[in-house]
Amino acid sequence: MSADTHEGGHGSLKSYLIGFVLSVVLTAVPFWIVMGDVMDNKTLAVVLIFVLGGMQMLVHIHYFLHVTIKAEAGWQVMSMGLTILLLVIVLSGSIWVMFNLEENMMPAHEQIERVRNLP
Repeated sequence: MSADTHEGGHGSLKSYLIGFVLSVVLTAVPFWIVMGDVMDNKTLAVVLIFVLGGMQMLVHIHYFLHVTIKAEAGWQVMSMGLTILLLVIVLSGSIWVMFNLEENMMPAHEQIERVRNLP
């Protein structure tokens, strides 16, 4: 099979440049949010970074991996959807565990003193 007869959805230079620019912007904005300490609300900053990361993932899937609904009768999209679902479960579970560990691992100072004073 020659390169001329390949039916895959390869992008043009323009689409690759659009994907590259979007990727750079979607990387620079979270970096600026964290390094510039521009948001007082840390929860909002984390949510915004996650949303921008998800958008960057979609940009990579569309512009660089060329996954479309029409390709392979939709099987690519279905497998990508499962991958995204698993990624969301792992990331949200990890954040949940980290927040709970931070809250529950170290006892309050009063509890430490109470335990030291036990007979």
